[in-house]
Amino acid sequence: MDAFSKKELSEADIRTKFITPAIEAVGWDKMNQMLENLYFTAGLIIRRGKLVARGERSKADYALYHKPNIPLAVIEAKDNTHKVGDGMQQALRYAEALDVPFAFSSNGDAFEEHDRLNTLGVPVRELPLNAFPSPEELWRRYQQAKGLAPEHLDVVTQDYYPDADGREPRYYQQVAVNRAVEAIAKGQERLLLVMATGTGKTKVAFQIIWRLWKAGKKKRNRKHAFDAVPGSHGCRPSPVRQACCERAAT
Repeated sequence: MDAFSKKELSEADIRTKFITPAIEAVGWDKMNQMLENLYFTAGLIIRRGKLVARGERSKADYALYHKPNIPLAVIEAKDNTHKVGDGMQQALRYAEALDVPFAFSSNGDAFEEHDRLNTLGVPVRELPLNAFPSPEELWRRYQQAKGLAPEHLDVVTQDYYPDADGREPRYYQQVAVNRAVEAIAKGQERLLLVMATGTGKTKVAFQIIWRLWKAGKKKRNRKHAFDAVPGSHGCRPSPVRQACCERAAT
């Protein structure tokens, strides 16, 4: 029986038969370091008169992680009627939103890489299908570009607090937490995070506190569990902040 022509294969077939095996062959752990079809936005709200609908959700074909919640790369796949780099603009949009340094595009013949940190001095290059970077290579290049020394890694790689209902932080919360923790690990003492109402500021603050405390970077200080909340006697404890500290103490 004759084999199918590569050009006849769908994008899903190209991913299953060529891209996924190439990624796994260099050591990416499918269970702990790879997510496929990562939907990370709910879609733009569209209003037409009294009708309200959602636009198309943003979806990365692949997201690759050093470990959960520490993303390193996105890959956009296309079928084989496209050129290798035809998915790159889409991959770059997703990489910017997710704050990942490495964007890849593939049609099953090869990979095109765009290194947003220019870690090799060549921001764009084409790689054979069997030469996709290993997890160790991308993590090493990430550390070098970000100026992360060995003494910073315990803090930067500290696990997130596991939410009781299993929900992961939203992509922009993850970006805020990771950027803040990296800056503090490198010695920065003051940071400003600007987030709109309803975007999860308390969740972000708690995850930063949790990771720093569990990594031993900062000690628990009950002073920080109080907000200037008007009360009958000046200020009183903020219940939310107090709850955060109580959870961190367990």
